[in-house]
Amino acid sequence: MKTHRIASLALAVSAAFSSTVMAQESGTNQQTKTKDSSLEQITVTAQKRTQSIQEVPLSIATLSGEKLDSLFAGGEDILALAVRVPGLYAESSNGRVAPRFYIRGLGNTDFDLAASQPVSIIMDEVVMENVVLKSFPLFDVQQVEVLRGPQGTLFGRNTTAGIVKFDTVKPSQDFEGFAKLGYGSYNTVNLEAAVGGGLTDDLSGRFSVLSQHRDDYIDNGFTGQDDALGGFDERAWRAQLLYEPNSRFSALLNVHGRSLEATASIFRANIFDKGSNDLNENYDRDVVYYDGDIDGNGADNNPQEYDGFGSSLKLTYDFDAVELTSITALETADGFSLGDIDGGAGEGATENSGFIPFTAVTQDKLDDLEQFTQEFRFASQTTKPVSWQVGAFFFDSSFNVTSIDGYYGATTVYHDNTTWAVFGQSSYQVNDKLEVTGGLRYTYDEKSLRVGMQNENGFALVTGDATIQDYDPIDVDDGQMSFELSANYRLTEDMSVYSRYANGFRAQTIQGRDVAFEGAPSVADAETINSFELGFKSDMLDRTLRLNAAAFYYTVDDMQFSAIGGGNNFTALVNADKGEAYGFEIDTQWLATDALTLTAGYSYNHTEIKDDSLTVSPCGTNPAFGSTGNCTVLDPRPDGFNAVIDGNPFPQAPEQIFTFTARYAIPAGNDGEFFAFTDWAFQGETSIFLYESVEFTTDDNFEGGLRIGYENFNDGYSVALFGRNITDEDNVKGAIDFNNLTGIVNEPRIIGVEVKKTFY
Repeated sequence: MKTHRIASLALAVSAAFSSTVMAQESGTNQQTKTKDSSLEQITVTAQKRTQSIQEVPLSIATLSGEKLDSLFAGGEDILALAVRVPGLYAESSNGRVAPRFYIRGLGNTDFDLAASQPVSIIMDEVVMENVVLKSFPLFDVQQVEVLRGPQGTLFGRNTTAGIVKFDTVKPSQDFEGFAKLGYGSYNTVNLEAAVGGGLTDDLSGRFSVLSQHRDDYIDNGFTGQDDALGGFDERAWRAQLLYEPNSRFSALLNVHGRSLEATASIFRANIFDKGSNDLNENYDRDVVYYDGDIDGNGADNNPQEYDGFGSSLKLTYDFDAVELTSITALETADGFSLGDIDGGAGEGATENSGFIPFTAVTQDKLDDLEQFTQEFRFASQTTKPVSWQVGAFFFDSSFNVTSIDGYYGATTVYHDNTTWAVFGQSSYQVNDKLEVTGGLRYTYDEKSLRVGMQNENGFALVTGDATIQDYDPIDVDDGQMSFELSANYRLTEDMSVYSRYANGFRAQTIQGRDVAFEGAPSVADAETINSFELGFKSDMLDRTLRLNAAAFYYTVDDMQFSAIGGGNNFTALVNADKGEAYGFEIDTQWLATDALTLTAGYSYNHTEIKDDSLTVSPCGTNPAFGSTGNCTVLDPRPDGFNAVIDGNPFPQAPEQIFTFTARYAIPAGNDGEFFAFTDWAFQGETSIFLYESVEFTTDDNFEGGLRIGYENFNDGYSVALFGRNITDEDNVKGAIDFNNLTGIVNEPRIIGVEVKKTFY
């Protein structure tokens, strides 16, 4: 099976490449191509300054232009970024909301709406802390930057793995706009449009919209309902106003919102046979058997609804020697997701779902999420020999999560989080070849959790003769210093080497989800990471070949994990003594000819849990009933039940990622071209849970995309045929282990056509 899948990938890539292929990113404001035939120079703001990506002593990858257009052509959400950058992974068991990101193997598998993650999402310079905020749709995006490794100095706590940073297109005095419409399989519609320009001599604006739709296409075989689930309706918008009365002062107002009605994640019961991770005959992409019912009105078919609204105001003032920046932001969201999490129908042996010991359905509601952030920073305007920036940051968030399972009733937990920090970073140009950078940040973080319980009789939920106890409020706080030191040495004008040592921490975490199932809240202490990195950046062959590489080693003390599943399906926080990882990434781009551009990337991540006393309950294990579980556990089990996870890889940490893109263009007269673009991504062996098992380890997953079309430069339009997951791969992305061998798979093949018109 493994050999067959690798051969299929090789043949598919070869076929796509030979019929013309990949990656010249279309022009953006941050990328300019020189008049001679050379690669575009990419600028980033990874250090909160505009710099060439080749000058920043940090492992960075970017996505923009045609790459982004292709990834999202079929109506994909933010999870489409998974495995599209070496070292970056993402998955979710909450549908199009609450994505979980991983960089260099470091992330968090916790599916709760209050989960903390070590990968921070930054949108237009505003941190999106809650997992729902991280899912805001991507449209009218200028550039995506993936910053690998701890970013605790400039961006703060909870960035121990790195950052995914999104910058949207900003207003300008020049009139411009575009409208793009795609239509594909399952009546998938993807509409994106934007218009902007000068409103007065001092004021410019830009308005952007996104509308995505897909019909339900999965039948519910239990109820006999055709096309019952699998679809979505996503709407999002953004309005920006930029006020520039003079050369010193600017004010940028950003107001945005989203509305989502969709199917949550599709859980599929018993799609593995015990002892195998291959999909079995129970798996049918187009059919599930759901009886999940919260309100007594029949199968609910996994509905999901979310709304969000946010705004930010960025003020800058140039004092000649220094520039002051203030960013004030408010984000809000609320909604719910419901899941038939046993993935099938009925209790006991069923014909179409396999053996299901008991039914399980859960609805999670996020209410009254409010996140307020304020950042001030002063940055020097002179860059040589010394440049510096100092700042302060404040964060305040509150929300409540209600879990309803149809058995225990509704349980609500209330979360509050306040953080403040001061930071500074400085770079010193020692000579014309060597530059050193150092940074410090002190962060104070406090969290609290309150528990409330209710049913139709009010609070103090009663189940049978037992009353679930009230829990005392939980309050935790911590303050830590983060720091980094790096050196960049320029070997030649186009080649440099760098080294970086970075320290950061993820703040303590409170998990209250288990209260809904008669369990106690859990608390994890803060984790601290120490990361070492060596890198190489170069432009070669007259700047037609770019080769960047980095090797890393990091350790995490008191590493936070989420122990999920087992016979009780608890979600408990634990601290391992230590986590350790090492590996490397390679990013290449080659302008082979004026017509053909190739890119490739590869990452290797070896991760390992270091704690010889830490155990978890695997796959349905329940000592009270003598059950040792329903999967093939590969770890030692001294007591016959719990698994020792010492030496295991981190969960959802792909050992290898390989990416490839190619673009080939044929001129059509003086004002247009025919083009073909393909992109491929490969994901190596990945363990889904903390424990290792045969069934819940994936390997050799891959997906490819293809785009063939015509673009007219003078008239500003393009027409293209596109395909996503063109070989229609069935890739396992996640699982649920407490009830049966339940899996979550990727999206189906989408084939369609897209037209775009640009206005100047």
